[in-house]
Amino acid sequence: MLSRRQFVASPLAAGVALASQAVTAQSARRTIVDAQVHLWKAESEDWKWVPGMKPQMPEPFTIEKLVPLMDQAGVDRVVVVPPSWPGDRNDYALEAARRHPDRFAVMGRIPLKNPQAAALLPKWREQPGMLGVRLTFLGPAQAWLTDGTPDWFWPAAEKADLPVMFLTDGQNVRLADVAERHPRLQLIADHMGIGGNTPREGRIADAVSQTVSLAKYPNVSVKLSAAPNYSSEAYPFRDFTPHIKRLFDAYGPKRCYWGSDMTNGFDKATYKQRITHFSEELSFLSEQDKDWVMGKSILERLRWG
Repeated sequence: MLSRRQFVASPLAAGVALASQAVTAQSARRTIVDAQVHLWKAESEDWKWVPGMKPQMPEPFTIEKLVPLMDQAGVDRVVVVPPSWPGDRNDYALEAARRHPDRFAVMGRIPLKNPQAAALLPKWREQPGMLGVRLTFLGPAQAWLTDGTPDWFWPAAEKADLPVMFLTDGQNVRLADVAERHPRLQLIADHMGIGGNTPREGRIADAVSQTVSLAKYPNVSVKLSAAPNYSSEAYPFRDFTPHIKRLFDAYGPKRCYWGSDMTNGFDKATYKQRITHFSEELSFLSEQDKDWVMGKSILERLRWG
């Protein structure tokens, strides 16, 4: 057995040191893209919120707040997902993309109850910074999954070649028929399939199982986002490691995306911790896997060059 002094001087030690340096260098070069952050400004006469809806934080989460947080944490780009409380409007998110085109892009909201909105989709990506659409099926909108409300949207979005992010209250299995009938429609399951009352009702494992069941469709991918928000533990949120690994094993690195969704659980973890949770704490991810999951895959899926 080598002594400590002999090991330090040995070729093996030199190899270990070089490997460690290579991993560090790769991490330093990694492009980090947050697949979801909400931005909103204060309510005003010309920027009213939907009556009865409340924001995730008492203070607005503005462009001016987010950019320094990105710089401090080492986040290169963010996909801005407009929140629901200002209604189906995308103007502030598009303002972020206009002001910082190299750092922000948008998955916009659309009035799903208005089939005439289909006329907007062919030119949807002509809005500077707009990459696709985000749909939310929570609260009363859960009924839309079964009442036919979005039936007009799926073929129109497929024809327009628009990627679609969707969030359900642990009801992702409802999208299986959509994925099968519209194979060219890129569907992105938000937050591992967890949303709304899913955590409070103890349905996290079932929600993840439903999302895993969609992996057989090549046009479905998943955001491994918001784990700190739903975890019952402190950093590094080890109760969620099995869920993340199960989804990663089902979808693979090119169909999984890291995302913070930080405003939904701002005090649960710092921005840096949300990154190191993936870059340092998930041992089943190789360095190459991390390159894809933490940036390359979402850029490729959304065609954000």
